[in-house]
Amino acid sequence: MTSTVASLLRERADDDHQGYIFEQSSWTWREVVQASAVRCEMLLKSRQPGPFHIGVLLENIPEYLFLTGGAAFAGATLVGINPTRRGDELARDIRHTDCQLIITDSAQQSLLDGLDLGAASGRVWLVDSNEYQSNISALGEVDLPQHDPAGETSLFLLFTSGSTSAPKAVVCSTERMAMAGVRAAAGYGVTRDDISYCSMPLFHGNALMACWSPSLAVGATVVLRRRFSASQFMRDAHEYGCTYFTYVGRTVAYVLAQPPSEFDRGHKLRLGFGTEASAQDRQRFLERFGCPLIEGYGSSESVVVIMRTPDTPANALGIPRLDGGADIAVVDPNTHRPCELARFDEHGMLINADTAIGEIVNRAGGGIFEGYYNNTEATSDRLRNGWYFTGDLAYVDADGFYYFAGRSSDWLRVDSENFAAAPIENILHRFDGVVMVAVYATADPRTGDQVAAAIEMKPGATFDPVAFATFLSEQRDLGTKWAPRFVRLVTDMPLTANNKVNKQPLRSVGWATTDDVWWQPERGQAYRRFTVTDAAALTAEFAEHGRSEFLPRPNPSS
Repeated sequence: MTSTVASLLRERADDDHQGYIFEQSSWTWREVVQASAVRCEMLLKSRQPGPFHIGVLLENIPEYLFLTGGAAFAGATLVGINPTRRGDELARDIRHTDCQLIITDSAQQSLLDGLDLGAASGRVWLVDSNEYQSNISALGEVDLPQHDPAGETSLFLLFTSGSTSAPKAVVCSTERMAMAGVRAAAGYGVTRDDISYCSMPLFHGNALMACWSPSLAVGATVVLRRRFSASQFMRDAHEYGCTYFTYVGRTVAYVLAQPPSEFDRGHKLRLGFGTEASAQDRQRFLERFGCPLIEGYGSSESVVVIMRTPDTPANALGIPRLDGGADIAVVDPNTHRPCELARFDEHGMLINADTAIGEIVNRAGGGIFEGYYNNTEATSDRLRNGWYFTGDLAYVDADGFYYFAGRSSDWLRVDSENFAAAPIENILHRFDGVVMVAVYATADPRTGDQVAAAIEMKPGATFDPVAFATFLSEQRDLGTKWAPRFVRLVTDMPLTANNKVNKQPLRSVGWATTDDVWWQPERGQAYRRFTVTDAAALTAEFAEHGRSEFLPRPNPSS
């Protein structure tokens, strides 16, 4: 029998094991299922003609998951609204996904004020209002629906990060979400005795597919935190006895930047699963907290999955999972020919980046990818030549291990040499005191690009330009063109709502805002402060070479 989220919930209908914990409250799985059934009735009573799409603009609170269960029983589709979007962009997301109702709370209601919400205009419910709570109470205890929606019924529209273009809404059926949970539980060893810590946002696949869904599949306990907090992470792990959690790399960096405390070893964490934590941070996390981190490569589209094995090199992603007939390769995005195997020098530096780095594809097609809602162009762009193109860059060594090289927008071309940002970021992350690094291209006044890096230092740490230059000279795997020409110091790295680095504002601002920018006027020279005078001279140089259109032009608000 095909598993769906509704069928997984139905299995928990008489289960008195602890299901959800939030702050000082808790619910058994039996209570979770009943709360979900009540939300099912409430949603069905509110249904209007058109797509049964419910926009949810909430933090990680139990009501979010009760509504998820209600949608699973009712055959509705939850649209996780990104709270970092604002104004016209937020309205666009809601109209684009045809939401007929928005469920939020009084804290975030103001984000919707004055916006054209399309079919949802005038239909905004507040979960912390007396009216909402009265509607729930009035329904009392309800029976589970007699029949569950078909497996192909859409349960979620999961927005991509939107760091390079308008966010796309990935269709995720109730069967796909359920199977993701079953596989994740088996793959990460999640059992009924686990207590899963969920601090990643519930509108994103990381929290749903790798934390909540596997916990539901085996009846484990889920601890919800409203939003990620580095300072509270280990305290929460201690207080609730958490054993498993999910992350993205930047959250690990922030946890490591916290001062040592009595909670560093006073916990029961056995495993963390996530993406994009550097090899150094994974090792530091293990040494400090005694908890291993398992890396994987995947996305809400679920077409390409790459997992680490015990013999995976420290900086590699791992080896592709080939279930379902997947045929994973790294190809030249223009010729579609397989890229050369990576070659390294004695120091581990990639020496054939031009011919080894390409785009990760699944030559067997889209697999279980169910498309982007209301965006046939983006869906077709992913599915070209009968293949699925991920938009991510990588290279493969002779042993078949894949190495992440960034997004397709992360290519740099310096002095006619092509290379990717991710290997440079891995190196700069070694510099003492660094919390986060983002490497990106800024235009050269003559041709091609120059390397720019945004660096966030740990609290109390300072950037020493002399020490940084010395550090670069000692990195034997740093390519000759890889050293940053510009270094921008940031106090808060721009992030997407799912805690991934958003490079778009960094590319936009370039060196046009000179605050906290250091640069090398010529390669090999000492780093010094970039001044308004330097900016004027560089602007004139762009004009001299007819490249003024490539000048950074930051948004007035950036």
